[in-house]
This record gives sequence, C-alpha cells and structure tokens, in this order.
Amino acid sequence: MQEATQPASGHNAEVAAEQALHLLRSGGSRVQVLTRLATEAERIGGEGAVASILVIDENGALRNGASPNLPADYLTAIDRLRPDARVGTCAAAAATGVPVFTPDFCADEKWAELRHLPMALGFQGAWSMPIKSADGRILGTLGTYYRTHRNPSPDEVAGVRALATVAAEAIAHTA
Repeated sequence: MQEATQPASGHNAEVAAEQALHLLRSGGSRVQVLTRLATEAERIGGEGAVASILVIDENGALRNGASPNLPADYLTAIDRLRPDARVGTCAAAAATGVPVFTPDFCADEKWAELRHLPMALGFQGAWSMPIKSADGRILGTLGTYYRTHRNPSPDEVAGVRALATVAAEAIAHTA
C-alpha cells in the first residue's frame, strides 16, 4: 500500500485546529468550523483526498456535518446510516470508537453494499476517525476518501486526530 504522497506535519494540523477553535469561540457556526476542519483533513490527505465529517443526530443516525467536496447525491445516499461495525468506514468507526481503515473498497466486505457509491466518484479507499466527546461518547466521524489504494501515514492519522478533537468541541458546543 502507498503512504500519503504529501504527509502533513502535525504542527500544521495543530495550527489549523487552533484556527478552527478560535473560529468556534468567536461565534463561527458549527458548519463553518467543521468545514474548516474537513478542508484541513483534505490538505493533510494530499492530492485527491476528500474529507467528510458526519455527526450523529438525536436519533443515532449519521448526518452530514461538513463535506465540502462530496456531491449532494452521494451525501443523500449515505444520509442516516447507522453506526455499524460491519458497514463502511464511518459507520464502523462510529460503532467501534476506533479508527477504521479500508485501503481498497473491493477487498473489504464492510463496503459490499456501498462500494459502488465512492467508486463511482473515482475513490479507491478510505479511512475514518471517530469524533469523541471528552467523556468518550461518539459524536461523529471524520472520514477521508482516496483516489488510490492506500492507508494514511502516521502523521496523517495524528493530524486528523487533532482535528477530530476540535470537531468534538464544535459538535458539543452547538448541540
């Protein structure tokens, strides 16, 4: 498997996380903050990476929080997925509370029913980081899609983990 082609330093992710936190504390909306975080996750992921933040709603379903570069029809197709360790990366991360990696949609049975959706957009793999509250509750996920078969680099995982911490604050702050 390939590693990230443009690994981002943890420092850059920390700066972006601080900027998003400042935006939140200065009255920015949840969508603005989450969009800023998703955009930074895409930068961390490198060329062709697309990020999505899904938020668990009051009924326990995953809903779009910020996915600035995914088409509306894709977001509609995945809207209201339930956390499930046997489905995709975001639903699995929301169910298990741990990062879930799928370097190749065709080789992962968790994507059997859904793989046609990201593959139609040219994506080959993805991974997802759970977004957890300070007390450990799962609030959502921060997922990254790739146009190649690969896993994220350790720096990418660390950077997205920092972004997920701020996403948790934004979600909790605006719930």
